[in-house]
Amino acid sequence: MDYDRIADLSLTIDDAATERLERETSSEFTRVTTEFALSGPGPDGESAVGRGEDVTYETADHDALAESGLPDLTGEYTIDSFSAHLESVDLFPAGPPEREVFRNYRRWGLEAAALDLALRQAGTDVASALGRSLDPVRFVASTRLGEPPTTDRLEALRERVPGLEFKLDPIPAWDDDLVAAIGETVGTDAVRILDLKGQYEGTEVDVPADRELYERVLEGFPEAVVEDPALTARTRPLFDDDDVRGRVSWDAPIHGVEDVADLPWEPDWLNVKPSRFGSLESLLETLAYCEERGIRLYGGGQFELGVGRGQIQTLAALYYPDGPNDVAPRAYNDPTVGDGLPASPLEPPADPRGFRRDER
Repeated sequence: MDYDRIADLSLTIDDAATERLERETSSEFTRVTTEFALSGPGPDGESAVGRGEDVTYETADHDALAESGLPDLTGEYTIDSFSAHLESVDLFPAGPPEREVFRNYRRWGLEAAALDLALRQAGTDVASALGRSLDPVRFVASTRLGEPPTTDRLEALRERVPGLEFKLDPIPAWDDDLVAAIGETVGTDAVRILDLKGQYEGTEVDVPADRELYERVLEGFPEAVVEDPALTARTRPLFDDDDVRGRVSWDAPIHGVEDVADLPWEPDWLNVKPSRFGSLESLLETLAYCEERGIRLYGGGQFELGVGRGQIQTLAALYYPDGPNDVAPRAYNDPTVGDGLPASPLEPPADPRGFRRDER
């Protein structure tokens, strides 16, 4: 497994710092994240810094961390022993998070920062350490259509980036006219992913099971991957057909290999959000499991504001560069559609270092 290639990397941490980041988004909410900076001696006698990002969604959890600071993480480790150390550390010292999965999100940010630092201390980069290549990354633009939904943002994005592909989030307000308008605006084949958000519970983005909506988008976008349907007595029959099942992807339920094995059927597609896995070991174990079984993958974004965006782009470049990756450069998440948006694919960095790329 690829984890074995990095598990024994040496890691020396002399200091750990946090920075609170904030930005408005195209989904009409204020995103807050925390960037971690782990520092220690570099190979040339200078200080080296490894960075990662906590993408916990609750602003209050980031504010509490800014006040309390991190527990003491200084010391000498390997990547594997640092991960084991995090098992015994309460990363929410000011109080438990709003949702338990946020413990994984914060841990991922620290493990990513540790890997970045260890690679820099070793004078190498993640692709070299894993024995893999960094390939150009195909990406899609993830966007909501507003309430009431319109095609205005799709038109603005396509005007600036001809040929752009999309990940869209259907809601019950999508009627036949809107589905037809989307097809006329960008072409049905440009809609690569339809995120039904049927596997979320107790969040602001929950979308209840809706058989009529599912039928409408399955028929209206016959080539699209359909993510996270809610399987109920009324909706499950829609997925009895093998061809339809072959279009289904899963995201919210996936935190490790056991979750993949427990899915209602052997999946053809998975959305990989590394923060859900918490640890590098769990992520790389799951990627190996999928590779062995021919499960197709694509990366998922979480409105990263800092180094985390470049890290999910890097993982896509290493493991699933040709998937419909929801890892578009950050400018695609701005509230207004600006000029100069990069087009797909994203080229790999000319001089890769650590576990990072130029922030985009």
